[in-house]
Amino acid sequence: MFSQLKNIDRAFQHIRLFCIAFVLLCSALSGAVVWMSYRQVSLAQNRVMILYNGKVLEAFGAERGKNMAVELRDHIRTFHEDFFTLDPDEKSIVAGVTKAFYLADGSAKRAYDNLKEAGYYNNLISANISLSLEVDSIQLGTEAPYSFVCYARQRLVRSSSTAFRRLITRGKVRVLRTQTDHNPHGFLIEDWETLENSDLGINGEKR
Repeated sequence: MFSQLKNIDRAFQHIRLFCIAFVLLCSALSGAVVWMSYRQVSLAQNRVMILYNGKVLEAFGAERGKNMAVELRDHIRTFHEDFFTLDPDEKSIVAGVTKAFYLADGSAKRAYDNLKEAGYYNNLISANISLSLEVDSIQLGTEAPYSFVCYARQRLVRSSSTAFRRLITRGKVRVLRTQTDHNPHGFLIEDWETLENSDLGINGEKR
């Protein structure tokens, strides 16, 4: 009889150990599932699907500070390309320059007004000159507002020849609170001015 009781006691111990092990295993499995679910939700929140040229592309979000220098350079490059990419058509010029105005303060508008008063845009139209700009490099400051110096090359295409000009500008960039369709990076160029705009000649070598 005592032998049967011992066997029953051992059986209960085995069952108890099995139950404890089963509970621990279920807890570990539940914890793993919760962690993986949380991780997938976090990844999904940082993932954005965008439509570009009729194609769906996947983009990933990141903290702004990690890409600040890249975004600043792209903002500065976009502004200069919009401001200085010109075709001999008044509506095209106004459209491009207007896009640039969203990325800078009144200093860009003043530069445009000065060029317009000097007959710069009328000369482009009358001579059928197309102007494009390629940014070579951008030097950035390390503290806000971020100062910059932009080095670029202008390409002037006439029916008879192609000429090049060296362009150097400077200014500073202020970080805005909001981002919009017209200003996707949420930056604003301030105190923008041209330091040099010199002729490089036909082959791109400075005279």
